Amino acid sequence: MALPAEDRFTIAELIAMHGHLCDSGELDRLDEVFTADVSYDVTDFGQEVLRGTTALAEAGRALGERNPVGHHVTNVVLSEQADGRVHARSKGIGIYADGRSGSLTYEDTVVRVDQGWRISHRKVLARRAPLGK
Repeated sequence: MALPAEDRFTIAELIAMHGHLCDSGELDRLDEVFTADVSYDVTDFGQEVLRGTTALAEAGRALGERNPVGHHVTNVVLSEQADGRVHARSKGIGIYADGRSGSLTYEDTVVRVDQGWRISHRKVLARRAPLGK
């Protein structure tokens, strides 16, 4: 069965909300985007896997001024899985206060919980070379 348009819209908005909450410093609201036990894999950046929204908020606060001033997400592609989960792949662009920028890919597992759609797993992949090299 194809993922209904309303769910597609809701999931794309959910993915976008992450950047809004981070950029505005509303890290205590990350439970509006992620499950309480989210696995947030930033090992491609030499970090540990973060587990849970509290760990995400603490990591964001610890970065302080090293956080991007703008998290932008684009090119969201969704595919429904047989078990009702949704695989979401999107591109992220981070803009820093000094004008530097970087590109990455988000690989998300999105699940429906009592509160609605939430990301239960995110793998963040750095883009360091063109053409997938």
